[in-house]
Amino acid sequence: MIILKPVATEKTVKLVELENTIVFVVDLRANKKEIAREIEKLFRVKVRKIRTLIKENEKIAYIKLDKKNPAIDIATKLGVM
Repeated sequence: MIILKPVATEKTVKLVELENTIVFVVDLRANKKEIAREIEKLFRVKVRKIRTLIKENEKIAYIKLDKKNPAIDIATKLGVM
């Protein structure tokens, strides 16, 4: 499993609302294509762009979704919002 857990902070909630971006902690070995494929498969959405960073031995993925797929729907399903 590549997607480990969603990140729920004030900043990530703001990203969901303003930029249609959802944030997950992902496997350190996963690349952007693998992350996109898994998100599209799990949530049946179209991924527009992915940015990643490694912080404190965790890989964080900022996943911007296509305008047709609101990130708030996924965040609500996951209990982030």
